[in-house]
Amino acid sequence: MTIRKIKIVDNDEIRNKIDRIYEEQNKITLAKWSLEIAKHIIEISNLDVNKFPEINEGFKINELSQISEVRMYDVRQAGFKIHKIAREQTDELMKTIFRVIGQAIGSGHMKEHSMVTSDYAIKVINLLYGNDLEKVTEERNWQLNKLKELI
Repeated sequence: MTIRKIKIVDNDEIRNKIDRIYEEQNKITLAKWSLEIAKHIIEISNLDVNKFPEINEGFKINELSQISEVRMYDVRQAGFKIHKIAREQTDELMKTIFRVIGQAIGSGHMKEHSMVTSDYAIKVINLLYGNDLEKVTEERNWQLNKLKELI
């Protein structure tokens, strides 16, 4: 089982189900899942990706990594660009949204970034909805169903 790297209000039962499935998956499936989570969080938060071309560039690099068309160095650099934007944010919600995106891009490098993407998405939900466990459960169920869909 993976260890949470951030403090969040969570539905541990569903996270554990996700974690068990995650453990059995390959990096490509988890990279796809991570990008789906990031896109979902972008949609929920109404982030204007057109203001940040690094996001679509990073998504494209992750997708290319899934078919071995880029170097891992390129995937890492794309993720670092997003994490730099995250560090520049003064708003905790915006910072966390960019962490979701950066971890998702990084999942093309290491599958471990996938569960971190998933957890940061829950932190976004915590921030958007005041730690509402019902909203957290809804997001975890979405993540679980999306992962099952990609298998």
